Amino acid sequence: MAFSSYREFVDALDRAGELKRISQPVATELEITELADREMKQPGGGKALLIEKPTVNGVVSPFPVAINTMGSHKRMAMSMTADSVDAVAAELGSLMKAKPPTSLREAVKLLGTALEMRHARPKKVSSGPCKEVITKFEVGSSKSEVWPAAPDWKNPSTFNPQPTTLLNLPILKCWPLDGGRFITLPCVVTQDPDTGDRNLGMYRVQVYDERSTGLHWQLQKVAARHGRRYYETGTRMPVAIFLGGDPVFPFAATAPLPDGLDEFLLAGYLRRKSIEMVKCETNDLEVPANSDFVIEGYVDPTEPLRDEGPFGDHTGYYTLPEPYPVFHITAITHRKDAIYPATIVGIPPMEDFYIGAASVKIFLPIFQMNFPEIIDIALPAEGVFHNAVFVSIKKTYPMQAYKIMHGLWGMGQMMFTKYIVVVDADVDVHNTSDVLFRLCANTDPQRDSLFTKGPADVLDHATSEIAIGSKLGIDATKKLAGEGFKRDWPPIIRMDEAVKSKIGRMF
Repeated sequence: MAFSSYREFVDALDRAGELKRISQPVATELEITELADREMKQPGGGKALLIEKPTVNGVVSPFPVAINTMGSHKRMAMSMTADSVDAVAAELGSLMKAKPPTSLREAVKLLGTALEMRHARPKKVSSGPCKEVITKFEVGSSKSEVWPAAPDWKNPSTFNPQPTTLLNLPILKCWPLDGGRFITLPCVVTQDPDTGDRNLGMYRVQVYDERSTGLHWQLQKVAARHGRRYYETGTRMPVAIFLGGDPVFPFAATAPLPDGLDEFLLAGYLRRKSIEMVKCETNDLEVPANSDFVIEGYVDPTEPLRDEGPFGDHTGYYTLPEPYPVFHITAITHRKDAIYPATIVGIPPMEDFYIGAASVKIFLPIFQMNFPEIIDIALPAEGVFHNAVFVSIKKTYPMQAYKIMHGLWGMGQMMFTKYIVVVDADVDVHNTSDVLFRLCANTDPQRDSLFTKGPADVLDHATSEIAIGSKLGIDATKKLAGEGFKRDWPPIIRMDEAVKSKIGRMF
């Protein structure tokens, strides 16, 4: 059953024993990060945290902060209303295999059809809980207006006379050298001005003041492509950011969907119910009606970029300041009982590891449709998403591992992968020790390594130039004669199965 609000999801985590409630005040400046980091480093990701009294500059916020809510395999499955992420992947895979595609373009079309099979296409509604309290800002003025959309005049507590701004939301300053407070779990909605296709992405948002932020959409992201078209025409670009609502939204925003496929379609598929979308108050973009917070505004392509950062990033290092567009706030709307969802990133393992692992599992069938020899793929926590990728294949001909390397580097965000290690089908790629054993045992460094060049993650501080770098592929599979190997390949040491069974029965 789909969640109607983030609070409903938090309550479900509580009932499942997956939540710790923190009743004492905890500062949004660094303290929540320290608390959450300790929890995320616990075995299996620890528990979700609900900070009931977060403080902003010493003042208790009326909005509790939820963090680490997707920081385990179990909680990721719960966010998708599923028993396990593997079950979700198996179902989507079976739909895709019903009619195998003959090309990548056909595979993308088939994926869209598969997602629609649950009647998951978003639908428009006239209003929703996200508009219970509305604060509008006059462009170029310091004035603001605030009112409940449907106030109960017999209950004065439903009327909030104080405008909601970026300065009184419980937005975190995560790490000591951060350039300010950052919205860390924002779902950012943009629209292609030419086709009308919308995109849902996740790009960190640095607060500059009560009504402006930086928008860190990296060079290769879809929102950046949308932005370039507005910069070319010189027209204002509408942007909407929402937080909360159904917990599946952050996953959909980070999922590696092909450009042009609506992420809200994926979200509707995962929650088994269409997303109700409502038009923003001050622009024509649509956001989920059950969101907890919606921040509306625009980017003005005629004004200069502004430095954004530093920010303690998922790489485990700070990303240094770089110029990015300024997002001007025209309205903030929210539920009366809103919960502010947040996350932190840094030295792994963190919450984002579980989100990334879920993406790999769910989209593995898509990779296998293009590369049927692939058995499994893993993104180890130490690789902070795409720095390292382990792939197991059923190898049947020479140089097959190199085919896989080139193919993966050409697929979406896999272009950022610095190291790809290919192993045989009997290796558990989720066991880093097993992969490293095969890498060390099965390779001759010069013969089995491939260096190439390509796009790099703009967050990668190690490249000599921003967004440009090199890649290393390592073939750690058993070598075949056609690969220049002229010796006999020895068998790996394994115990006789009958002996294993006998000892198992005895002890």
